[in-house]
Amino acid sequence: MSRQSYSAPSSASSQTDKSPPDSDATEEASSWSIEDAADTYGVHHWGGGYFSISRRGELVVNLDDSTTGAPSPVSIPHLIDDLGDRGVHAPLLLRFPQILERRIEELNHGFAKAISDLEYRGKYRGVFPIKVNQQQQVVEEVAAYGRRFHYGFEAGSKPELMAALAYLKDTDALLVCNGYKDEEFINLALYGQMMGLRVVLVLEMPHELDTIEKCAAELGVEPMIGVRVKLSAEGAGKWSKSGGERSPFGLNLAQLVQTVARLRERGRLPWLRMLHCHQGSQIPDLTIIRRAIEETARIYAGLVTEGAPMGLLNMGGGLAVDYDGSRSTRSTSANYSIGEYCHTLVDAVKWVLDESEVPHPTLVTESGRAVVAHYSMLAMQTLDVNRFENRDSIVVEDDAPEPLLALSQVADSVTDDNLLESFGKASRFREELHELFLAGDIGLRERAACEQCYWRAMTEIAEASRDLRYLPDELRDIASLLADQYYVNFSIFQSLADSWAIDLAFPVMPLHRLNERPERTGVIHDVTCDCDGMIKRYVAGDEVMESLPIHEPRPGEPYLVGIFLVGAYQETLSDLHNLFGDTHAVSVTVENGKVRLSREVEGDSVSDVLGYVEHDPKKLVEQFRELAERAIEQERMSPAQRKKALQAYREGMSGYTYYET
Repeated sequence: MSRQSYSAPSSASSQTDKSPPDSDATEEASSWSIEDAADTYGVHHWGGGYFSISRRGELVVNLDDSTTGAPSPVSIPHLIDDLGDRGVHAPLLLRFPQILERRIEELNHGFAKAISDLEYRGKYRGVFPIKVNQQQQVVEEVAAYGRRFHYGFEAGSKPELMAALAYLKDTDALLVCNGYKDEEFINLALYGQMMGLRVVLVLEMPHELDTIEKCAAELGVEPMIGVRVKLSAEGAGKWSKSGGERSPFGLNLAQLVQTVARLRERGRLPWLRMLHCHQGSQIPDLTIIRRAIEETARIYAGLVTEGAPMGLLNMGGGLAVDYDGSRSTRSTSANYSIGEYCHTLVDAVKWVLDESEVPHPTLVTESGRAVVAHYSMLAMQTLDVNRFENRDSIVVEDDAPEPLLALSQVADSVTDDNLLESFGKASRFREELHELFLAGDIGLRERAACEQCYWRAMTEIAEASRDLRYLPDELRDIASLLADQYYVNFSIFQSLADSWAIDLAFPVMPLHRLNERPERTGVIHDVTCDCDGMIKRYVAGDEVMESLPIHEPRPGEPYLVGIFLVGAYQETLSDLHNLFGDTHAVSVTVENGKVRLSREVEGDSVSDVLGYVEHDPKKLVEQFRELAERAIEQERMSPAQRKKALQAYREGMSGYTYYET
């Protein structure tokens, strides 16, 4: 096992800005194309047309000029280089507001087309669930880009409601209030209604009706309410249990009927305007979605028959993102497009309600993940590489322990015909030597020689088995076993929580040198001192793998890696593990043919994150000063050294929490 170190430059200059390649590089490029790179990393599948690879081998984001409307591909390595010149270094979050705008357009145009094609007699009004990404910029831009579609918000907490009330200016858009609601929450929602907003208070529990009635009476408001119902149909994938009869939110059918009776008895039935269901998040199979929507439509028809005015059918979330690009029913994929999703929902509702002879309501969805996932990406720089393969010959002395001599012989005699035998022997002899070391019968040098011989054997076995048509089960994991460890400047707990917590596979790929064949395979590790600080699942083509095809870093040059589709949940689920804070964030647009960098948000400083966990930075400086003064008294440090130490401590307080060069 060896570690390769190289100097990471302070600014991330693009590989294509270097001098022309030598003849070996040219020959290498001729046997590898950017189409090969696109297939290897699945860009054409998960990228949705927003990302592609330039002829120079750089990952580009495809934006539209906001002034002319012309397509404008923007090199991400060049962006990082420009930001580095401005003093903004990786890791950093790149946001693309124009992609957010296009996603809102795609969703609304998809429903408009389905409504027209199917001759549906209702409208569509989408709402964005703020919980998916509560960042100020996202909320503001959703409100701005969605206004022409009367696109609203869903709020599930008091802070989310207060943000929505501040940004939602469109009186034709909906503000759907879900979640548990106290009197303060309900009063704020009713004040929003008094100001002209279309606010719907959704009952999650039967007792909430009493509180709504009390608040409405005090304010003299006739509220618009909805009921959330538990469906018998569950979703699919990782979040299947968030829907169905065991869902923690909503009324079962018995409670629903009782609530309707209470409203009728009290003369409040005209308040009931919306039926809401929750199918689950990231539902990959369209047939499961349709079954849930048909059940929801049946319940809606029943409420109309009961005499409720209704008019709004909220079908919740569930619209999936094809993270791995496989267009399948995997939990990280989706076997449908946005257009197919819209057509299916409209068709299912129309079929049920036409059969029931019930007027077509306004359709509402709460799609969040699909709207914002493509909106941002994380750009990072590789710091170091740890390698397990060993191609060096090992000289073992004749008087070495017998298992070490045997292991050395195995490493030197691997052939196509003895792969399984060599694998078994190498593993057995290594275990024997490990036991001898623990018992004190061999020393450190023999133990180190054991590791060298073992990894030499594994390297030879992996090389020989690479072209086999059939790979025995025992050897299937050997490639992953030998994968390099790439240490990258980011925190998985801060920026990619779902990768760590639920093994969600995000697209990960190099940002440049994509016109070169990636000769290595690696696993990405972050800079936290935690063994879980690694990415375990990678999108490769349309598959999900345990390692990533990757290039050999070059000494003195940056090697840049990007993680994509991180716009949903990752910023709000972040964790301060090892006190790594938010990264820098910059928005990228194109205007009048020029790339515009705006809304630059400086990442957390050390002082910031210490404050988050209740440390007082000023007090820490004072305590450090006292420590330094005691060192002078004990003649451990000179006054001049104390001055430099304090200066370094103060500078550290204001510095970036991530690795700085």
